[in-house]
Amino acid sequence: MKFNNNIPIYLQIIESIKQDIVVGKLKTGQKMPSVRELAGILKVNPNTIQRVYQELDREKITFTKRGMGTYVTEEEKTIRSLKKEISQKIILNFVEGMNKLGFSNKELINALKEYL
Repeated sequence: MKFNNNIPIYLQIIESIKQDIVVGKLKTGQKMPSVRELAGILKVNPNTIQRVYQELDREKITFTKRGMGTYVTEEEKTIRSLKKEISQKIILNFVEGMNKLGFSNKELINALKEYL
């Protein structure tokens, strides 16, 4: 994974995990790699991964079973909500980018229809 120096690493890892869950790369109920294992894979400090897992738990995207590990949520509603959240960010970036280029909302919609 390549990291952007302008964004904290733990936030980039969180976003990557969220996307993997939404696209099904990580399945509901699937056990996540251990903190040390994922830290080794991503070549980051284990404390960074611990923070990632704590944040994902706090957002109820994962859950931790004491002594057993961290697992992807089994709540479909949470995953649908996560998918919507990610799509909204993508749409916002697209709209802002098009507005910066001088596109009106009507021109933006027309350009999108033409593309599709």
